[in-house]
Amino acid sequence: MSLSTLLQRFAEPETLKMAKLGRELRAKGIDVIDLSLGEPDFDTPEHIKQAAIKAVNDNWSHYTPVPGYLELREAVCTKLKRDNNLDYKPEHIVVSTGAKQSLANTILALVDDDDEVIIPTPYWVTYSELVKIARGKVVEVRSKVEDGFKINAAQLEAAITPKTKAFLFSSPCNPSGAVYSREELAALVEVFKKHPQIFIIADEIYEYINYVGSHQSIAQFDEIKDRVVVINGLSKGYAMTGWRIGYTASVADISKGMEKLQGQFTSATCSIAQRAAITALTADNAPSMEMTKEFARRRQRVMELLKDVPGISCTEPEGAFYVFPDMSSYYGKTDEEGNIIKDSADLCMYILNTAHVSSVMGAAFGEPNCVRFSYANSLENIEKAWARIKEALAKLK
Repeated sequence: MSLSTLLQRFAEPETLKMAKLGRELRAKGIDVIDLSLGEPDFDTPEHIKQAAIKAVNDNWSHYTPVPGYLELREAVCTKLKRDNNLDYKPEHIVVSTGAKQSLANTILALVDDDDEVIIPTPYWVTYSELVKIARGKVVEVRSKVEDGFKINAAQLEAAITPKTKAFLFSSPCNPSGAVYSREELAALVEVFKKHPQIFIIADEIYEYINYVGSHQSIAQFDEIKDRVVVINGLSKGYAMTGWRIGYTASVADISKGMEKLQGQFTSATCSIAQRAAITALTADNAPSMEMTKEFARRRQRVMELLKDVPGISCTEPEGAFYVFPDMSSYYGKTDEEGNIIKDSADLCMYILNTAHVSSVMGAAFGEPNCVRFSYANSLENIEKAWARIKEALAKLK
């Protein structure tokens, strides 16, 4: 059967692949602890669920405008002003079926054949593949563990060429948890000011899960704001992953382009989810803040557990809910059946099949020495998982 060559240009997301393998083992009766998926293990707050129920009963069941209900786009603008001191109008906002679609809309609206997109490593697995779908070229800029997995102005400048079209990054970062300060962003902005052809795509989906202070958006810098596309959504900060609400904020020319694309792909996202999102964005943020406090507690415990595992080095994440340890000291070792652990993919499969803990290989994030483990799970499961991992790693010779 001959399928489109488009399918050959990009890979299946490793995060979803590992979650699938874990489910298959669980279906066989094996007790697999999932540390692979990037999903809060909390229920959606009650007031948001009640807003959805009311929307069903009030018959908000018809097609909506492609970029989302006006009231929702106004709520996004209110949130951006309240939390980030950013001024946007409803015509600058496009609501999509999750932040992943928001990213796809952005990249397809901006990137042409052979355009270069600079992406600091490590990065979310989907970034590079979306650029490939758009026929662009990924230019990786390697960050260093000792720099907190953040790049500096000199590294950015060195990566820019006449073909550079966009810079794509996240803060807080999935998978490293790195959070850029205002001063660090300002240094990058000085570079962007010299290159007016470059768009900046800022993925801020983990904004509320920040352990080091208030979130800083690169869109706060007026000199480059017209070239910034802010990506955000409700999945992480509001425990609404399945509701599929993402959004972008950008100048009208870009938002109109994304609306045109979305109108052909999916049209608008679910009407009921949109009505619930209005409540989420305008009501008290206390449930989100409580969730972050619990993640902070787990982060502290995971860092303690990591110190007890030989051969692992890990920076403390400043945001999100992952640890991203360097585990390359185990490469070249052999398991009890004589199989050599060659790389992060082999190590993840070994941990899954031996310790029955799912994780994601660092190579998928552009950082082959590392492995991503989520702590969006109960403390009981986290303790059990790392005990299993430690035992499994000790068996490698």
